[in-house]
Amino acid sequence: MKLGFLVDLNLCMGCKGCEVACKVENEVPLSSWRLRVKYIDIGTFPDTSRSFTPLRCNHCESAPCERICPVSALHYLENGIVNVDSNRCIGCAGCMMACPYGAIYMDPETNTADKCTYCAHRIESGMMPACVVVCPVEANIFGDVEDDHSHISQYIMAHQGGVQVRKPEKHTNPKHYYVGGGTYTLDPLAHQRLEGHNLFNNITTLKHVGDPNHGVLDRFLAPFVSHAEHDNKSFMNFDNNGLESHEQEGGH
Repeated sequence: MKLGFLVDLNLCMGCKGCEVACKVENEVPLSSWRLRVKYIDIGTFPDTSRSFTPLRCNHCESAPCERICPVSALHYLENGIVNVDSNRCIGCAGCMMACPYGAIYMDPETNTADKCTYCAHRIESGMMPACVVVCPVEANIFGDVEDDHSHISQYIMAHQGGVQVRKPEKHTNPKHYYVGGGTYTLDPLAHQRLEGHNLFNNITTLKHVGDPNHGVLDRFLAPFVSHAEHDNKSFMNFDNNGLESHEQEGGH
């Protein structure tokens, strides 16, 4: 048995129910995510569209994170899941740097690495991952990729030629597949901004940094006087005059 995951991007509507279900099921801390749904906008107005892509651990057959872990905290289960043993993790973050998909994060409460495990605790009890159960359009498909009669295997065979994986050039043999969505959703370099539609169209440079006539002493004088009335020499006179006036007021 080798468990795999497939997302039909033609069905995903970006409700992010899977994000919330994952966070609740696995008690993921604030500011951290095991699963996140990114979106990109395609086209130019008025012919535009928005595409959503759920991103999670790919449970690679040749996982760099598993190889680099010095204490085997990341390890394979018999069903192909790349699991994390938080009791063995020493928080070295080697797996985070080795993962080409950015799927691993450091738990701020335990200071140990964590990631999507396909809800291994649920699978052990005969249940589906939380994200699969909660998806209202059944875009998440999970099962045994070695079983020709499983739902995921039949889905892959029905969409031969249209099944994609993230970063195939890394040769990690991920067991997380995508159908639909085009290349824009999985390859950031395939999405290009058209001329005249950049975020900043007119980019200029400063002629100089700061005010050339604004010295250090002027910063102290700014609340009291203007630049035209005083220079560094008059600043010294300003201090002396102020001192004499205070002495006269005190009667010394």
